[in-house]
Amino acid sequence: MDVNKLWANFMDTVQNHYMDFAGRVPRAQFWYYILVAVLVGIVAAIIGGIVGTTLVSAVVSLGLLLPNAGMAARRMQDTGRSGQLVWVWVIVGAIYGVCNLLIGLTGPLGAAAFLAFFFTIGWLINLAMLVVSIIIIYFCAQPGQAEANAYGPVPPAWTPN
Repeated sequence: MDVNKLWANFMDTVQNHYMDFAGRVPRAQFWYYILVAVLVGIVAAIIGGIVGTTLVSAVVSLGLLLPNAGMAARRMQDTGRSGQLVWVWVIVGAIYGVCNLLIGLTGPLGAAAFLAFFFTIGWLINLAMLVVSIIIIYFCAQPGQAEANAYGPVPPAWTPN
């Protein structure tokens, strides 16, 4: 596995397909992009832990929200399904990310703000995010259609080698 090719796939998606919801993407390219995005999120969480704020993770999560949604929509379109379900995920994720950003900005009162948020409406947002995420993961794990569909021609094969 070529780490440089994985990073190039991630950077190409973030730089050139930031809000691209049209077309199709093969399963391997999608899952390797998600792998790198998760690793970037982990690094952001570690840096945030060292600095002592959740602000870093919140900014990275909001910054990767649209590229992740675009990749998921294109992956779902490769399986023949509409990528419109991703918009529910984007809206709920944006609300969640903005709330986390605001909680991160509260400084020492962040824990109290988190508890107030969680016990009022945060649990409902988390539940909606979990349900939609499970559905999208299921659809993205399905094999793509071997022929052209309504969303475009068959995407070229992609391998991390």
